[in-house]
Amino acid sequence: MQIIISNSSKEPIYEQITSQIKSSILAGNLQEGTALPSIRQLAKDLKISVITTKRSYEELEKAGFIYSIVGKGSFVAEQNLEVIKEKKLKVIEDQLNAVIINSREIGLSLEDLQDLLNILYEE
Repeated sequence: MQIIISNSSKEPIYEQITSQIKSSILAGNLQEGTALPSIRQLAKDLKISVITTKRSYEELEKAGFIYSIVGKGSFVAEQNLEVIKEKKLKVIEDQLNAVIINSREIGLSLEDLQDLLNILYEE
């Protein structure tokens, strides 16, 4: 499992870890039951505080992406990918609605908005 931490990101380090692990799970790179590195090992590997990695794992556990067994470690939880994808789709729809409202306010045409989306999507 490879996690890349950006010190120049505005996103806190624990959120960077959380989002990268979530993405790996959703992409199928981390399968159900896969053991994650221990909190201490991950902190050592990333050269960050144990408190930071602990917070990431706690957030992942609250969201149902992982589960922990005392003395054994943390593991990837079973995922209902359809439910997760549906939730993500709803978030995307909400964000696109906000983009459409903002675009209309400044008089951006649908064609210009589509061109912008195509350019950003290709990056």
